[in-house]
Amino acid sequence: MVMETKTYSITFNLEGGKNLTALAEAGESLLEAAKKVNLAIDAPCSGNGTCGKCRVKLLSGDVEGKESRHISPTEYAEGCRLACSTKVVGTATVFVPAAALAYQNRMKVTDLGTSREREVFTGLQAELRNLDLFGDIGLELITLNLQAPNLDDPMADRERLFQAVTDQFGGDGSISVYALRKLPQVLRESGFSCICLVRKEQKPDQHYTILDFFPVDEVPVIPGIAIDIGTTSVSILLVNLQTGEPLAVGNGGNGQIRYGADVINRIIESAKPGGLDRLHRGVIDECIQPLIRELCQQAGIEPDRVYRVGVAGNTTMTHFFLKIPAEYLRLEPYVPAFFETGHLRGADIGIGVHPDAEVTIAPSIGSYVGGDITAGAFSSMIFKKEALSLLVDLGTNGELVFGNSEFLMSCACSAGPAFEGGDISCGMRATDGAIEACKVDETTMEPILTIIGPEGQKPAGLCGSGLIDMIGELFRCGIINAKGKLSREGKRVQRDEWGLGSYIVAYAAETEQGRDIALTETDIDSFIRAKGAIFSAIRTMLTMMDMPMDAIEHVYVAGGIGSGINIKQAVGIGMFPNLSLEQYHYIGNSSLSGAYAMLTSRKAADMVTEVGKSMTYLELSSHPSYMDEFVAACFLPHTDATLFTSDE
Repeated sequence: MVMETKTYSITFNLEGGKNLTALAEAGESLLEAAKKVNLAIDAPCSGNGTCGKCRVKLLSGDVEGKESRHISPTEYAEGCRLACSTKVVGTATVFVPAAALAYQNRMKVTDLGTSREREVFTGLQAELRNLDLFGDIGLELITLNLQAPNLDDPMADRERLFQAVTDQFGGDGSISVYALRKLPQVLRESGFSCICLVRKEQKPDQHYTILDFFPVDEVPVIPGIAIDIGTTSVSILLVNLQTGEPLAVGNGGNGQIRYGADVINRIIESAKPGGLDRLHRGVIDECIQPLIRELCQQAGIEPDRVYRVGVAGNTTMTHFFLKIPAEYLRLEPYVPAFFETGHLRGADIGIGVHPDAEVTIAPSIGSYVGGDITAGAFSSMIFKKEALSLLVDLGTNGELVFGNSEFLMSCACSAGPAFEGGDISCGMRATDGAIEACKVDETTMEPILTIIGPEGQKPAGLCGSGLIDMIGELFRCGIINAKGKLSREGKRVQRDEWGLGSYIVAYAAETEQGRDIALTETDIDSFIRAKGAIFSAIRTMLTMMDMPMDAIEHVYVAGGIGSGINIKQAVGIGMFPNLSLEQYHYIGNSSLSGAYAMLTSRKAADMVTEVGKSMTYLELSSHPSYMDEFVAACFLPHTDATLFTSDE
């Protein structure tokens, strides 16, 4: 006898007034029910109950959930639950606070007028010009004055157009279906005079493609977009391709976050029935498409008039971006479907730009060293320098490139998502409400916080740079010891019924959520393992090449960790080598910078590919000393204190 599965109606009451209703089977979690209606509740731990970020509140009805270390007995009595560990047992209504929808609610569109990133792009523009790479986009505007047809000259519009364009370009040509559909009306409305956008093709058998038309009295802008697809967040830059000037920049959380903070959990999800579609929609429909629309709206540009796209992302993200199976990335022998894609069209991906837009994706060099690193190695220009340089990209994982104009070596380390807020109970991305820097009074243990956002912005959590600062300050003040355990008592130090200690960064009355922002010993341990992975990877790479640490002449720090980390703190806690501060350079989002270079120059795109081919990939897990190095680095600052003894 087959037992019929009971289904119940679960209503999600979102902060701000919107309601969504899902039909959930008995025994399903609230998190699983939310996914059915495409409600992305933050769950960086992939629903394992360890991150505590999927907090919701039961308003009415029946659910089944236990207390946890993330929810106090008082909060539990008030209806607070973790969506991932609360089961459906009947009809219920659940309130979802904005904090649980952070990746969506903190999507942000700005210009670059006062941003530090502006300096990065200005410097990159200068480098591209010095290398004679700038402005090579293959797009050209030409003005056409055609003879109107009549009974004696009934030539078709397309052929009449080609005759005029070929006179200027020579050779064979084609017209996009998008442009062909507009052609009859455009010609007649303009009296057979118009401005024509033509792309010179790189294929030898096809000289040009007609992409679009404009009225003769219009001054057209030729826009393009650069996209950095990170595991945690996505950044997009809208650019005027004629000048190279940024028009607007936006960033938002990657909608895949509800399937896990790391790529392994997402790859596992993608292999389930319908999983690849879900991962593809998570980044395209829920993040990239809305950002493109908002950026274009701000700049007064129609999205279908975006004619070039440059993309950089890690190997897993580019697979999901193109909706290509990624499960073999995590299975021995760890083989991706592609390193290079060649040139693609907008219609191949479905991101709402011109259907024939040229899309260039930075090549990967390994399963876990992707196009974000080849793009970063290019934008940092370490491949052009004689000095031995180290590029450190701090994202959801840590990727490194070491070398100069003669050689490049790269590796990836399992740092975890701590640098972008994952695995940290009070962690978040570097956006409004994030604590990006702090100072702690050694005597009173009171913190002074620097918060991203407008004046009066309340804190919502710690971003990567704030986390580094906070742990550095707690260690400096003796509030935590070398193992990351709280070693002083005070009103800021609290312990729960399990004995787990935490430092209260901000009290409930001061915060955006009305709840304490607390850095727990578990959080600190997660961070120590993340910083340990970075330092041990650097040590292993240098050891393999029989080079000392002081062989490094420059360190370029990249990644989306706010406006830049406090290098002195990062060195003090054993995350970076003990070099002079003058040797460190923060270069922002180098992946986005590299995507920008590919966008604004075909030659630069080819050079990014060559940089990728020139890299030697080091698999850290196969190196016998790596694990010993990692264990030694999982202390503050290190088990070998002489590595961080100042010479000053």
